[in-house]
Amino acid sequence: MAKQKNMENKNKQVDEYISKSADFAKPILHHLRKLVHTACPVVEETIKWGFPHFDYKGVMCSMAAFKQHCAFGFWKAALMKDAGTLKDNNRNAMGHSGKIKSRNDLPSDKILIGRIKEAMKLNEDNIKLPERKNTDKKPEIIVPDAFKKELVKYKKANNTFNNFSPSHKREYIEWIKDAKTEETKNKRILTTIEWLTEGKSRNWKYEKK
Repeated sequence: MAKQKNMENKNKQVDEYISKSADFAKPILHHLRKLVHTACPVVEETIKWGFPHFDYKGVMCSMAAFKQHCAFGFWKAALMKDAGTLKDNNRNAMGHSGKIKSRNDLPSDKILIGRIKEAMKLNEDNIKLPERKNTDKKPEIIVPDAFKKELVKYKKANNTFNNFSPSHKREYIEWIKDAKTEETKNKRILTTIEWLTEGKSRNWKYEKK
């Protein structure tokens, strides 16, 4: 395992990211950052895709702040002992701890430090993520009727959607179909129309600028 350094390796860009985050997010990000440095004193901080990443012999984990929640995720979550739990959490937010609105939403420090050390070990042992299998046949893209009716009303949004790759189309369609209520579905359709009019993909917030 890695030897400790006398001083934490802090990146000024990460300092700036935290300082510009919403007030509720700052204590969460400071705490996550502290835990990462506690578990891995030789960690390297970077900014990738617009948010802080922590590297140790490769990408290890990352954190991000949004308008109403924070996220914390592991690069090799699929290989970790808690892979099932981490995957479930990832369904509701970008990271693997769900939507973090306060420090109370985080697992215990002991659990998080354990996960960070596990992520370190995976990189240290050079354990690779399995390669994604490319399948020739993709499921047919079926546009929900309610979305289709709205889409044809807005030429620019319609053109953007039609010019998107199949994967970008599916991201929007699955988001709309996953709505639990009719009201939520209608809100997501209107948001989709707005974002498509601006030429944005479903996950535009996470894309590298």
